[in-house]
Amino acid sequence: MSSVANLDWSTLPQWVADHIKLYHSDPEKARMWQAPTPGLPPVQTLLLTMTGARSGQVRQLPLIYGESGGVFLLVASRGGSADHPAWYKNLVANPDCEIQVGAAHHLVRARTATAQERPALWDVMARVWPSYDEYQSRTTREIPVVVLEPR
Repeated sequence: MSSVANLDWSTLPQWVADHIKLYHSDPEKARMWQAPTPGLPPVQTLLLTMTGARSGQVRQLPLIYGESGGVFLLVASRGGSADHPAWYKNLVANPDCEIQVGAAHHLVRARTATAQERPALWDVMARVWPSYDEYQSRTTREIPVVVLEPR
């Protein structure tokens, strides 16, 4: 994967760009993210580095994650909107990616959980971030659970 030294975060919301920058300067502090919504507890995040599906450019994004059976999990919720998030489309097109969890870096391959796996993995992620159930109720699409396996 290409270097992230020259990434442009100017198109991202400021709080997302700030979280990425914090991951670069203080990864242990960045791992636990405090949502801007009052009353929500801090939640664990990783920094996903992937290749853009159309641009071929390196992209980074902090995302809430869970773990199950030795793999990392993500939910492609986009807050319950009708379309998948761009990062999910990037992973479908280019599944080899890197994650940073605190200071630890992992090379992983992304795949969408199978229909058989999804219910149990969804439950894991709904315990991490209970709002995922609400997001699923907002859309007719089945929100994917992404499995990040070591490569």
